[in-house]
Amino acid sequence: MSAPGEPDLYEVLGISKGASKSEIKKAYHKAALSSHPDKVPEDQREEADAKFKSVSQAYEILNDDDTRDMYDQHGMAAFEKGGAGGGQGPDLDDILAQMFGGGMGGMPGMGGMPGMGGHSHGPGQRKGGKGRSELQQYEVTLEELYKGKTTRFASTKKVVCEHCKGSGGKEKAKAKPCDTCKGRGQTTQLRPVGPGLVTQETVACSTCSGRGSFYADKDKCKKCKGVRTVSAKKILELYIPRGSREGEKIVLAGEADQDPDDDSPGDIVFELVEETHKVFHRAGADLQAQLEISLAEALTGFHRVVLTHLDGRGISLNVQQPEGQVLRPDEILKIPGEGMPLKRSDAKGDLYLTVNVKFPEDGWLKDQAAVDKVRAVLPKTEPITYGPGETPELVDEVDFITVDSMEEFGADSDDPRAGGEWEDDEDEGAGGAQCQQQ
Repeated sequence: MSAPGEPDLYEVLGISKGASKSEIKKAYHKAALSSHPDKVPEDQREEADAKFKSVSQAYEILNDDDTRDMYDQHGMAAFEKGGAGGGQGPDLDDILAQMFGGGMGGMPGMGGMPGMGGHSHGPGQRKGGKGRSELQQYEVTLEELYKGKTTRFASTKKVVCEHCKGSGGKEKAKAKPCDTCKGRGQTTQLRPVGPGLVTQETVACSTCSGRGSFYADKDKCKKCKGVRTVSAKKILELYIPRGSREGEKIVLAGEADQDPDDDSPGDIVFELVEETHKVFHRAGADLQAQLEISLAEALTGFHRVVLTHLDGRGISLNVQQPEGQVLRPDEILKIPGEGMPLKRSDAKGDLYLTVNVKFPEDGWLKDQAAVDKVRAVLPKTEPITYGPGETPELVDEVDFITVDSMEEFGADSDDPRAGGEWEDDEDEGAGGAQCQQQ
Protein backbone atom coordinates (compact mmCIF):
# COMPACT_ATOMS: atom_id res chain seq x y z
CA MET A 1 0.00 0.00 0.00
CA SER A 2 1.21 3.48 -0.82
CA ALA A 3 0.92 6.42 1.53
CA PRO A 4 -0.72 9.60 0.22
CA GLY A 5 1.72 11.60 -1.87
CA GLU A 6 4.21 8.78 -2.53
CA PRO A 7 4.47 7.09 -5.95
CA ASP A 8 2.83 3.72 -6.54
CA LEU A 9 5.59 1.42 -7.81
CA TYR A 10 3.15 -0.69 -9.82
CA GLU A 11 1.93 2.43 -11.61
CA VAL A 12 5.56 3.52 -12.21
CA LEU A 13 6.12 0.31 -14.19
CA GLY A 14 2.59 0.29 -15.64
CA ILE A 15 1.66 -3.14 -14.28
CA SER A 16 -1.02 -4.62 -12.05
CA LYS A 17 -0.42 -5.70 -8.44
CA GLY A 18 -0.75 -9.34 -9.48
CA ALA A 19 1.94 -9.10 -12.18
CA SER A 20 4.38 -12.00 -12.48
CA LYS A 21 8.17 -11.64 -12.36
CA SER A 22 8.31 -12.02 -16.13
CA GLU A 23 5.79 -9.18 -16.58
CA ILE A 24 7.73 -7.01 -14.13
CA LYS A 25 10.96 -7.57 -16.04
CA LYS A 26 9.38 -6.79 -19.42
CA ALA A 27 7.75 -3.64 -18.05
CA TYR A 28 11.04 -2.51 -16.55
CA HIS A 29 12.97 -2.90 -19.81
CA LYS A 30 10.30 -1.01 -21.71
CA ALA A 31 10.07 1.83 -19.18
CA ALA A 32 13.85 2.07 -18.75
CA LEU A 33 14.38 2.29 -22.50
CA SER A 34 11.80 5.03 -22.96
CA SER A 35 13.02 7.09 -20.00
CA HIS A 36 16.78 6.70 -20.42
CA PRO A 37 18.44 10.16 -20.26
CA ASP A 38 20.56 9.43 -23.36
CA LYS A 39 17.43 8.87 -25.46
CA VAL A 40 15.86 12.31 -24.96
CA PRO A 41 16.78 15.88 -25.98
CA GLU A 42 19.12 17.88 -23.74
CA ASP A 43 16.36 20.04 -22.22
CA GLN A 44 14.43 16.92 -21.11
CA ARG A 45 17.31 15.01 -19.53
CA GLU A 46 16.76 16.18 -15.95
CA GLU A 47 13.15 14.97 -15.99
CA ALA A 48 14.13 11.73 -17.74
CA ASP A 49 16.88 11.07 -15.23
CA ALA A 50 14.43 11.35 -12.33
CA LYS A 51 11.98 9.02 -14.07
CA PHE A 52 14.73 6.53 -14.89
CA LYS A 53 15.80 6.39 -11.23
CA SER A 54 12.17 5.88 -10.17
CA VAL A 55 11.75 3.03 -12.65
CA SER A 56 14.99 1.38 -11.49
CA GLN A 57 13.96 1.65 -7.86
CA ALA A 58 10.52 0.15 -8.59
CA TYR A 59 12.09 -2.80 -10.38
CA GLU A 60 14.63 -3.48 -7.60
CA ILE A 61 11.86 -3.64 -5.00
CA LEU A 62 9.14 -5.47 -6.92
CA ASN A 63 11.43 -8.04 -8.56
CA ASP A 64 12.39 -9.53 -5.16
CA ASP A 65 9.73 -11.52 -3.30
CA ASP A 66 10.76 -10.32 0.18
CA THR A 67 11.00 -6.63 -0.66
CA ARG A 68 7.82 -6.79 -2.72
CA ASP A 69 5.97 -8.32 0.21
CA MET A 70 7.25 -5.59 2.55
CA TYR A 71 6.19 -2.91 0.06
CA ASP A 72 2.73 -4.44 -0.29
CA GLN A 73 2.30 -4.32 3.49
CA HIS A 74 3.96 -1.05 4.45
CA GLY A 75 4.59 0.94 1.30
CA MET A 76 7.79 2.98 0.92
CA ALA A 77 7.90 3.54 4.69
CA ALA A 78 9.48 0.08 4.97
CA PHE A 79 12.56 1.34 3.10
CA GLU A 80 13.20 4.53 5.02
CA LYS A 81 15.63 4.98 7.95
CA GLY A 82 13.94 3.72 11.10
CA GLY A 83 10.90 2.67 9.04
CA ALA A 84 9.62 6.22 9.05
CA GLY A 85 10.48 8.11 5.92
CA GLY A 86 13.44 9.98 7.33
CA GLY A 87 14.50 10.98 3.86
CA GLN A 88 18.19 10.67 4.69
CA GLY A 89 20.71 9.70 2.04
CA PRO A 90 23.11 6.78 2.30
CA ASP A 91 25.55 7.01 5.19
CA LEU A 92 29.04 5.57 4.67
CA ASP A 93 29.27 4.31 8.24
CA ASP A 94 25.94 2.54 7.86
CA ILE A 95 27.01 0.93 4.60
CA LEU A 96 30.28 -0.29 6.12
CA ALA A 97 28.41 -1.63 9.14
CA GLN A 98 26.07 -3.49 6.84
CA MET A 99 29.00 -4.93 4.90
CA PHE A 100 30.94 -6.07 7.94
CA GLY A 101 28.35 -6.75 10.58
CA GLY A 102 24.90 -6.10 11.94
CA GLY A 103 23.31 -5.86 8.49
CA MET A 104 22.72 -7.59 5.17
CA GLY A 105 20.33 -10.02 6.84
CA GLY A 106 22.99 -11.45 9.16
CA MET A 107 25.56 -12.65 6.65
CA PRO A 108 27.31 -15.78 7.94
CA GLY A 109 30.76 -15.36 9.35
CA MET A 110 30.54 -11.57 9.60
CA GLY A 111 30.64 -10.17 13.11
CA GLY A 112 29.74 -6.66 14.20
CA MET A 113 32.28 -3.84 14.12
CA PRO A 114 33.47 -3.12 17.66
CA GLY A 115 33.56 0.35 19.11
CA MET A 116 36.72 1.79 20.59
CA GLY A 117 37.66 -0.30 23.61
CA GLY A 118 34.48 -2.41 23.27
CA HIS A 119 33.23 -5.33 21.24
CA SER A 120 30.37 -6.21 18.92
CA HIS A 121 26.87 -6.98 20.04
CA GLY A 122 23.42 -7.18 18.55
CA PRO A 123 20.26 -5.42 19.72
CA GLY A 124 18.44 -7.29 22.44
CA GLN A 125 21.54 -9.28 23.34
CA ARG A 126 23.47 -8.82 26.56
CA LYS A 127 26.77 -7.27 25.61
CA GLY A 128 28.92 -7.87 28.66
CA GLY A 129 32.55 -6.80 28.61
CA LYS A 130 33.62 -3.19 28.44
CA GLY A 131 31.45 -0.38 27.13
CA ARG A 132 32.18 1.97 24.25
CA SER A 133 34.83 4.62 24.87
CA GLU A 134 34.41 8.29 24.00
CA LEU A 135 37.07 10.16 21.99
CA GLN A 136 37.36 13.92 22.34
CA GLN A 137 39.91 16.40 20.99
CA TYR A 138 41.59 18.66 23.54
CA GLU A 139 43.43 21.81 22.45
CA VAL A 140 46.59 22.71 24.36
CA THR A 141 49.11 25.51 23.97
CA LEU A 142 52.82 24.92 23.44
CA GLU A 143 53.42 26.49 26.85
CA GLU A 144 51.16 23.89 28.47
CA LEU A 145 52.96 21.07 26.69
CA TYR A 146 56.31 22.50 27.78
CA LYS A 147 55.40 22.85 31.45
CA GLY A 148 52.74 20.15 31.80
CA LYS A 149 49.17 20.80 32.85
CA THR A 150 46.59 19.53 35.32
CA THR A 151 43.00 20.66 34.88
CA ARG A 152 39.75 19.79 36.66
CA PHE A 153 36.37 19.84 34.95
CA ALA A 154 32.79 18.78 35.60
CA SER A 155 31.54 15.80 33.62
CA THR A 156 27.91 14.72 33.21
CA LYS A 157 27.45 11.08 32.27
CA LYS A 158 24.89 8.29 32.39
CA VAL A 159 25.12 5.89 35.34
CA VAL A 160 23.11 2.77 36.10
CA CYS A 161 20.00 3.62 38.12
CA GLU A 162 20.59 2.47 41.69
CA HIS A 163 16.86 2.39 42.46
CA CYS A 164 16.06 -0.37 39.96
CA LYS A 165 19.61 -1.72 39.52
CA GLY A 166 19.37 -1.03 35.82
CA SER A 167 16.26 -3.07 35.14
CA GLY A 168 14.03 -0.09 34.36
CA GLY A 169 11.09 -1.50 36.33
CA LYS A 170 9.69 -1.41 39.81
CA GLU A 171 10.60 -4.10 42.30
CA LYS A 172 8.86 -7.42 41.52
CA ALA A 173 7.39 -5.95 38.33
CA LYS A 174 7.62 -8.17 35.26
CA ALA A 175 8.58 -6.95 31.82
CA LYS A 176 6.30 -7.73 28.89
CA PRO A 177 7.67 -9.39 25.72
CA CYS A 178 7.75 -6.98 22.80
CA ASP A 179 5.24 -7.90 20.11
CA THR A 180 6.94 -5.73 17.50
CA CYS A 181 10.22 -7.67 17.46
CA LYS A 182 8.88 -10.89 19.00
CA GLY A 183 11.34 -10.55 21.87
CA ARG A 184 14.42 -10.41 19.64
CA GLY A 185 15.15 -6.74 20.31
CA GLN A 186 15.77 -6.07 16.64
CA THR A 187 13.88 -5.71 13.41
CA THR A 188 14.86 -6.03 9.77
CA GLN A 189 14.02 -3.36 7.23
CA LEU A 190 15.05 -2.19 3.80
CA ARG A 191 16.60 1.19 3.11
CA PRO A 192 17.59 2.89 -0.16
CA VAL A 193 21.34 3.47 -0.54
CA GLY A 194 21.36 4.87 -4.06
CA PRO A 195 19.33 5.22 -7.23
CA GLY A 196 17.48 1.94 -7.70
CA LEU A 197 19.38 0.24 -4.87
CA VAL A 198 18.16 -0.88 -1.47
CA THR A 199 19.88 -2.67 1.37
CA GLN A 200 18.59 -4.82 4.18
CA GLU A 201 19.65 -3.78 7.67
CA THR A 202 19.03 -4.96 11.21
CA VAL A 203 18.18 -2.20 13.67
CA ALA A 204 17.23 -1.96 17.31
CA CYS A 205 13.52 -2.25 17.87
CA SER A 206 12.09 1.22 18.52
CA THR A 207 9.28 -0.14 20.68
CA CYS A 208 11.46 -1.81 23.32
CA SER A 209 14.71 0.11 22.63
CA GLY A 210 16.43 -3.12 21.60
CA ARG A 211 15.80 -5.03 24.84
CA GLY A 212 13.17 -7.48 23.59
CA SER A 213 10.80 -6.55 26.41
CA PHE A 214 9.45 -3.45 28.10
CA TYR A 215 7.61 -2.33 31.21
CA ALA A 216 4.15 -0.83 31.17
CA ASP A 217 4.06 2.78 32.29
CA LYS A 218 2.65 1.81 35.69
CA ASP A 219 5.50 -0.67 36.24
CA LYS A 220 8.39 1.62 35.25
CA CYS A 221 10.99 2.72 37.80
CA LYS A 222 9.98 6.06 39.29
CA LYS A 223 13.54 7.39 39.31
CA CYS A 224 14.77 6.55 35.79
CA LYS A 225 11.31 6.32 34.14
CA GLY A 226 12.23 2.97 32.62
CA VAL A 227 15.38 4.27 30.90
CA ARG A 228 17.59 2.25 33.29
CA THR A 229 20.17 5.03 33.62
CA VAL A 230 20.23 8.49 35.19
CA SER A 231 22.51 11.50 34.73
CA ALA A 232 25.21 12.18 37.30
CA LYS A 233 27.86 14.90 37.63
CA LYS A 234 31.45 14.21 38.61
CA ILE A 235 34.60 16.30 38.89
CA LEU A 236 37.37 14.76 36.78
CA GLU A 237 41.07 15.60 36.66
CA LEU A 238 43.05 15.61 33.42
CA TYR A 239 46.86 15.47 33.70
CA ILE A 240 49.02 16.27 30.67
CA PRO A 241 52.69 15.35 31.25
CA ARG A 242 55.37 17.86 30.24
CA GLY A 243 56.74 17.11 26.80
CA SER A 244 53.50 15.58 25.49
CA ARG A 245 52.98 15.79 21.74
CA GLU A 246 50.28 16.43 19.18
CA GLY A 247 48.06 13.36 18.69
CA GLU A 248 48.91 11.69 22.00
CA LYS A 249 45.94 10.33 23.94
CA ILE A 250 45.19 10.86 27.63
CA VAL A 251 42.86 8.14 28.98
CA LEU A 252 40.44 8.58 31.88
CA ALA A 253 39.64 4.95 32.54
CA GLY A 254 36.02 3.98 33.17
CA GLU A 255 34.66 7.52 32.97
CA ALA A 256 32.44 7.12 29.88
CA ASP A 257 28.68 6.53 30.06
CA GLN A 258 27.54 3.39 31.87
CA ASP A 259 25.23 0.84 30.29
CA PRO A 260 23.38 -1.79 32.35
CA ASP A 261 24.32 -4.42 29.76
CA ASP A 262 28.06 -3.77 30.10
CA ASP A 263 30.29 -5.31 32.75
CA SER A 264 32.23 -2.04 33.00
CA PRO A 265 31.98 1.43 31.41
CA GLY A 266 34.30 2.58 28.62
CA ASP A 267 36.96 5.26 28.87
CA ILE A 268 37.02 8.96 28.06
CA VAL A 269 39.96 9.47 25.70
CA PHE A 270 41.35 12.96 25.06
CA GLU A 271 43.43 13.41 21.90
CA LEU A 272 45.86 16.33 22.21
CA VAL A 273 45.70 19.03 19.55
CA GLU A 274 48.62 21.47 19.65
CA GLU A 275 47.71 25.09 18.96
CA THR A 276 49.89 27.09 16.58
CA HIS A 277 52.41 29.27 18.42
CA LYS A 278 53.27 32.80 17.29
CA VAL A 279 57.00 32.51 18.13
CA PHE A 280 58.09 28.87 18.25
CA HIS A 281 57.80 26.06 15.73
CA ARG A 282 58.08 22.51 17.10
CA ALA A 283 59.44 19.34 15.54
CA GLY A 284 59.67 16.43 17.96
CA ALA A 285 61.64 17.61 20.98
CA ASP A 286 63.28 20.51 19.12
CA LEU A 287 62.11 24.13 18.83
CA GLN A 288 62.82 26.75 16.18
CA ALA A 289 62.36 30.53 16.28
CA GLN A 290 63.50 33.66 14.45
CA LEU A 291 66.41 35.71 15.86
CA GLU A 292 65.73 39.35 14.99
CA ILE A 293 68.91 41.50 15.03
CA SER A 294 69.93 44.82 13.53
CA LEU A 295 72.65 45.33 10.92
CA ALA A 296 74.84 46.92 13.58
CA GLU A 297 74.40 43.84 15.82
CA ALA A 298 75.18 41.51 12.92
CA LEU A 299 78.46 43.35 12.31
CA THR A 300 79.57 44.38 15.81
CA GLY A 301 77.95 41.80 18.11
CA PHE A 302 75.55 42.16 21.05
CA HIS A 303 74.77 40.92 24.54
CA ARG A 304 71.04 40.91 25.33
CA VAL A 305 67.84 38.92 25.80
CA VAL A 306 66.70 37.79 22.38
CA LEU A 307 63.38 36.06 23.23
CA THR A 308 61.14 34.83 26.05
CA HIS A 309 61.02 31.06 26.43
CA LEU A 310 57.86 28.99 26.94
CA ASP A 311 58.36 28.91 30.70
CA GLY A 312 58.76 32.72 30.92
CA ARG A 313 62.57 32.76 31.11
CA GLY A 314 64.50 35.29 29.05
CA ILE A 315 67.06 33.73 26.72
CA SER A 316 70.20 35.87 26.45
CA LEU A 317 72.98 35.65 23.84
CA ASN A 318 76.49 37.10 24.10
CA VAL A 319 77.96 37.59 20.62
CA GLN A 320 81.30 39.38 20.98
CA GLN A 321 82.67 41.34 18.01
CA PRO A 322 86.35 41.05 19.10
CA GLU A 323 86.11 37.37 18.27
CA GLY A 324 85.47 38.40 14.69
CA GLN A 325 82.05 36.70 14.45
CA VAL A 326 79.64 38.21 11.93
CA LEU A 327 76.02 36.98 11.82
CA ARG A 328 74.58 36.63 8.33
CA PRO A 329 70.95 36.41 7.15
CA ASP A 330 69.46 32.91 7.49
CA GLU A 331 72.42 31.68 9.53
CA ILE A 332 71.29 29.18 12.19
CA LEU A 333 72.39 29.18 15.83
CA LYS A 334 71.84 25.95 17.76
CA ILE A 335 71.33 26.17 21.54
CA PRO A 336 71.61 22.69 23.06
CA GLY A 337 69.16 21.72 25.80
CA GLU A 338 66.68 24.58 25.30
CA GLY A 339 64.07 22.66 23.31
CA MET A 340 61.04 20.73 24.57
CA PRO A 341 61.41 18.45 27.60
CA LEU A 342 61.44 14.72 27.00
CA LYS A 343 58.72 12.76 28.81
CA ARG A 344 59.84 10.89 31.91
CA SER A 345 63.30 12.46 31.63
CA ASP A 346 65.24 15.55 32.69
CA ALA A 347 66.67 15.91 29.18
CA LYS A 348 65.46 18.42 26.61
CA GLY A 349 65.72 18.88 22.88
CA ASP A 350 67.54 21.77 21.22
CA LEU A 351 66.56 25.30 20.21
CA TYR A 352 67.39 26.51 16.69
CA LEU A 353 67.47 30.27 16.03
CA THR A 354 67.34 31.46 12.41
CA VAL A 355 69.05 34.84 11.98
CA ASN A 356 66.98 37.61 10.43
CA VAL A 357 69.01 40.80 9.89
CA LYS A 358 66.92 43.97 9.86
CA PHE A 359 68.58 46.43 7.51
CA PRO A 360 68.23 50.22 7.97
CA GLU A 361 65.51 52.14 6.16
CA ASP A 362 66.42 53.96 2.93
CA GLY A 363 67.93 57.39 3.56
CA TRP A 364 69.50 56.64 6.94
CA LEU A 365 72.80 58.02 5.64
CA LYS A 366 71.97 61.71 5.45
CA ASP A 367 75.08 63.11 3.72
CA GLN A 368 78.32 62.20 2.02
CA ALA A 369 80.28 62.66 5.24
CA ALA A 370 78.21 59.89 6.91
CA VAL A 371 78.70 57.67 3.88
CA ASP A 372 82.45 58.19 4.06
CA LYS A 373 82.52 57.29 7.76
CA VAL A 374 80.70 54.01 7.14
CA ARG A 375 82.97 53.14 4.23
CA ALA A 376 86.00 53.87 6.39
CA VAL A 377 85.11 51.15 8.92
CA LEU A 378 83.76 48.56 6.52
CA PRO A 379 86.03 46.14 4.66
CA LYS A 380 87.36 47.59 1.44
CA THR A 381 85.56 46.57 -1.72
CA GLU A 382 87.77 44.44 -3.91
CA PRO A 383 87.77 45.75 -7.50
CA ILE A 384 86.89 43.43 -10.35
CA THR A 385 89.98 42.08 -11.99
CA TYR A 386 90.11 40.92 -15.58
CA GLY A 387 92.39 38.39 -17.15
CA PRO A 388 94.33 39.00 -20.35
CA GLY A 389 91.99 39.98 -23.13
CA GLU A 390 88.91 40.10 -20.85
CA THR A 391 88.73 43.86 -20.28
CA PRO A 392 85.51 45.11 -21.95
CA GLU A 393 86.08 47.65 -24.71
CA LEU A 394 82.66 49.28 -24.19
CA VAL A 395 81.06 50.10 -20.83
CA ASP A 396 77.40 51.22 -20.43
CA GLU A 397 76.08 52.81 -17.25
CA VAL A 398 72.49 51.63 -16.85
CA ASP A 399 69.50 52.49 -14.65
CA PHE A 400 67.81 49.95 -12.32
CA ILE A 401 64.70 49.35 -10.22
CA THR A 402 64.23 47.05 -7.24
CA VAL A 403 61.71 44.19 -7.24
CA ASP A 404 60.45 41.96 -4.43
CA SER A 405 60.82 38.59 -6.12
CA MET A 406 61.71 36.70 -9.31
CA GLU A 407 58.07 36.09 -10.22
CA GLU A 408 58.39 38.25 -13.37
CA PHE A 409 61.47 36.39 -14.54
CA GLY A 410 60.55 34.62 -17.78
CA ALA A 411 56.89 35.60 -17.40
CA ASP A 412 54.52 34.69 -20.25
CA SER A 413 56.98 32.13 -21.58
CA ASP A 414 56.79 28.36 -21.68
CA ASP A 415 60.30 28.00 -20.25
CA PRO A 416 60.13 25.73 -17.15
CA ARG A 417 62.86 27.81 -15.52
CA ALA A 418 60.64 30.91 -15.39
CA GLY A 419 59.39 32.47 -12.18
CA GLY A 420 62.56 31.98 -10.19
CA GLU A 421 62.57 28.17 -10.42
CA TRP A 422 66.31 28.24 -11.06
CA GLU A 423 66.75 30.26 -7.88
CA ASP A 424 64.76 27.70 -5.84
CA ASP A 425 66.90 24.89 -7.25
CA GLU A 426 70.09 26.66 -6.23
CA ASP A 427 68.71 27.31 -2.76
CA GLU A 428 67.82 23.64 -2.34
CA GLY A 429 71.28 22.64 -3.44
CA ALA A 430 72.89 25.07 -1.04
CA GLY A 431 70.66 23.87 1.76
CA GLY A 432 71.57 20.27 1.06
CA ALA A 433 75.27 21.08 1.13
CA GLN A 434 74.88 22.96 4.39
CA CYS A 435 73.03 20.05 5.98
CA GLN A 436 75.87 17.71 5.05
CA GLN A 437 78.41 19.98 6.72
CA GLN A 438 76.47 20.14 10.00
